[in-house]
Amino acid sequence: MKVMAAEMKCLHITTDDLLREALNIRMKVFVEEQGVPPDLELDEYDESPTSCRHFIVLDDNRPIATGRWKPYEPGVAKMQRIAVLKSYRGTGVGRLLLQGMEDDARQCGCAESLLDAQCTAEDFYRKLGYVTESIEPFLDADILHVRMRKNLRS
Repeated sequence: MKVMAAEMKCLHITTDDLLREALNIRMKVFVEEQGVPPDLELDEYDESPTSCRHFIVLDDNRPIATGRWKPYEPGVAKMQRIAVLKSYRGTGVGRLLLQGMEDDARQCGCAESLLDAQCTAEDFYRKLGYVTESIEPFLDADILHVRMRKNLRS
C-alpha cells in the first residue's frame, strides 16, 4: 500500500494544465483499467476548467486522484468521475477528494450531494454518509451502479 505524503492536498482545478492531469487519471482508471470507451468517459463538462467544478488531489505535486461535480437540480450537487490511481486506493485519498468536493458544493449553496456509485464502491460511499436510493443496480458504461445521496447540511 502506498503511504500518503504530508504534502497531500485537494485543489479546485482552475488551469488547463491541471485539467489535463485530471483527465489523464480518468483515462488510466476508467478507460485502461475498467474498459470504459473513451467517447463515453469524456464529455462537454471536460472542455475547460470552468465547464463544471473539477478537483484534483496532489501528493507532493503528483496528481493521484480526481473528481468533478455539477449542479443536478436546485440545491443538489452531482458528484461524478471520481477516480483514484490504483496504488493510492485504500489510503484515504478518496475520502480527502470527496470531502473537498462536498465542502465546495456546500459553499456554493448545495444542501445535498448525489452520485451514481459503481457497486464495488457502494460500501466506501456508505462509510462517508451516502445512502443508497436505487431499488436495483443499473448499468452505466456496462458497469453496475447504484444511485446514492447525502445530506450536506448535517
